[in-house]
Amino acid sequence: MSVPGGGTAKRVVLETLGWLLLVVGIAALVLPGPGLLGVFAGLALLSQQYDWAERRTEPVKRRALQAAAEGVETWVRIIASLAGAVALAACGVLWILKPPAPVWFPLSDTWWLPGGVWTGVTQVVSAFIAVGLIVYSYRKFHGHPEEVAKVRHAVDEADADAKEAVKRDVHRAS
Repeated sequence: MSVPGGGTAKRVVLETLGWLLLVVGIAALVLPGPGLLGVFAGLALLSQQYDWAERRTEPVKRRALQAAAEGVETWVRIIASLAGAVALAACGVLWILKPPAPVWFPLSDTWWLPGGVWTGVTQVVSAFIAVGLIVYSYRKFHGHPEEVAKVRHAVDEADADAKEAVKRDVHRAS
C-alpha cells in the first residue's frame, strides 16, 4: 500500500509517527497512559504502508472500544479512573517542579524524579488524554446498553472468527 498522493517525505513522516505511536502505545499498556489508543493510532498510520498493520488495526480498535465501554460500566470504575488521571497529573506537576529530594529518600539525589521536565509533561498530557477518553467513553457508553452490546458482539464475533481461522490453519497443517 502507498500513501495516497504522497511523496517520500510524507511517507517517511507518517511511518515515523506511526512507529513512534505504536512503541509509546505498547509502553503505555504497562505504564501510565492510554496504551490501546497509542497502539491503535500507530497501527492506523502504519496500515497506510503495511498490510500486516492494516490486518491488526480493526482488532485493536474493537478491544479499545471494549475497554472504554467496560471502564464506565460502574461509578466505582469511573471514579477510580478519574482519580488515576488526577494522580498522574499530580505526579507530572511534581516532576515539572522537581523539588529537592526529601531527607528520607535512600538513593542518590540523581535518582529522585528521573527523566526531568519532559517526563512530567508527558504525564500531564497523558492525564488530559485519559480524562478526555473517560468523558468520551462516558458519553458514548454509560447508560447506552445498546452501544455496549454492539461492541461486545463485535469482539465476540471477531474472537469466534479468529478461533475458526486457527482451526482451519491447524487442519491444513496436519
